[in-house]
Amino acid sequence: MKKKIVIITFICIIVDFISKILVTNNMDLGDSITIIPSFFSISYVQNTGAAWGMFSNGTLILAVVSVVFLFFAIKYIYEAKNISKLSMFSYGMLLGGIIGNLIDRLFRNYVIDFLSFNIFGYSFPVFNIADCFIVVSIFLIVIETLLKEGKK
Repeated sequence: MKKKIVIITFICIIVDFISKILVTNNMDLGDSITIIPSFFSISYVQNTGAAWGMFSNGTLILAVVSVVFLFFAIKYIYEAKNISKLSMFSYGMLLGGIIGNLIDRLFRNYVIDFLSFNIFGYSFPVFNIADCFIVVSIFLIVIETLLKEGKK
């Protein structure tokens, strides 16, 4: 099971990497391509912080936090005795997302973001595929944990 987590992690890293290469090779910084008018666009930005402008220019601290989270997630996975298929998928996505953004922070000093949504007139902070993997994996982990607690 743990080998499958590694495979899922690498797939997520590759998908994230390819998506960022496609954006950087085909767009100039600041360019935006409307996909669904007034809802979704591809907008190339370089983010030195986290969502909503938090920790702007905080590449180093965010890289350190990422490494700490990676350490604890890997430790948890290594020590886990029974890992469900959902957890296996969730932890693979979590690790892949964290590593995807960490690679950007370490080698570029910023994260490439490009997914831009306008939801009911609110311009949501631009994000990337790695962020999607992180958010979805945390959601799945919380749901599975709540379901397990409900059975007890």
